[in-house]
Amino acid sequence: MTTLSANIQLIENRLQQLIAALIKQFDEYSRRNYGHSSDINYLSFEIVKGTKYYKLIMRQGTGTSVHAFISRQTGAVYKPASWRAPAKHVRYNLLDDASFAECLRRADWAGSYLRLK
Repeated sequence: MTTLSANIQLIENRLQQLIAALIKQFDEYSRRNYGHSSDINYLSFEIVKGTKYYKLIMRQGTGTSVHAFISRQTGAVYKPASWRAPAKHVRYNLLDDASFAECLRRADWAGSYLRLK
């Protein structure tokens, strides 16, 4: 049985891996559609720790939006319903290896991987 602190560390590590995958996918999108890599400062992500969720904030140019909510206890990934709350249904789970691998495989900067299948 894993401890809560080990789960939190795993969730935070996998969140960093997800951010790297999102930035990589945006860079590939920019090269494919515009013929050059994206400006590294154009797209960035920030993790904000709340009481129940990590809020994954995306900054693109001058805009800011919530990209996803992640449960701090279970690692469940949710699409945002608003700036302050997640949608109802779990999309992925960062503590489950198969679900995390699928999340990374489908991840895209625009968030379409968070839509229900």
